[in-house]
Amino acid sequence: MSENSSVGQKHPYHLVDPSPLPFHSSIAGLAMAVGLVFYMHYDTKWLLILGTIGLLTVMFLWWRDVIKESTFQQVHTPVVELGLRYGMALFIASEVMFFVAFFWAFFDASLTPKLPIEEFAETYDSNGAVGIWPPEGIKTFDPLDIPFLNTLILLMSGTTCTWAHHAVREGHRDQAIQALWLTVGLGICFTLLQAFEYYEAVHHYFKFTDGIYPSVFYIDHSIVEDPGMADIDTITLSYTFFKYIE
Repeated sequence: MSENSSVGQKHPYHLVDPSPLPFHSSIAGLAMAVGLVFYMHYDTKWLLILGTIGLLTVMFLWWRDVIKESTFQQVHTPVVELGLRYGMALFIASEVMFFVAFFWAFFDASLTPKLPIEEFAETYDSNGAVGIWPPEGIKTFDPLDIPFLNTLILLMSGTTCTWAHHAVREGHRDQAIQALWLTVGLGICFTLLQAFEYYEAVHHYFKFTDGIYPSVFYIDHSIVEDPGMADIDTITLSYTFFKYIE
């Protein structure tokens, strides 16, 4: 973003030049969100596709600029690097809040299951109305099938990502590249298995709108086994790689 060097500056901060990328990212994000609504309600895909392509393009250009600022322009001072670490820490903290909120919903629904409102009046007695969990009519997954395999893939991707991280710190370029490729490959395998699992769930088990159990299942499942987290780890590690290895 910035074409200026830090030579002659009297402060340790990096003041970037004006960039259209923040504005473009907000427009692309809005288009993707509205396109998702149109796709779910009207089966219209074009706005969702355009918004997704636009957001991916902005992400590529923005991260390219950050890498260029760090490597070629050398404007990432210790204070700037500290700010980047704080940003990552705050991002992780926001993910923790996601976990707390969605798992709170799961435990609230599972530990004190309640009957649907139309059945409450018919079954209520002096002991109160008590539901069951999972709700009646819900066919659940075998936890030792695809969920177990996806968990193993996540653990393996964490191992390869850690391997790449240590390879970068030790200056082993070939090992870092190999570990990054393995991490990306495991992420692709995970995403394909996740898509297959969701396809099986929708067609043979339950849909998102079938009640509290499916809603909590899909939300918590997507948060816990989020391939986007592996992508963010890979991007962060790639940034470190380009910064410390010439």
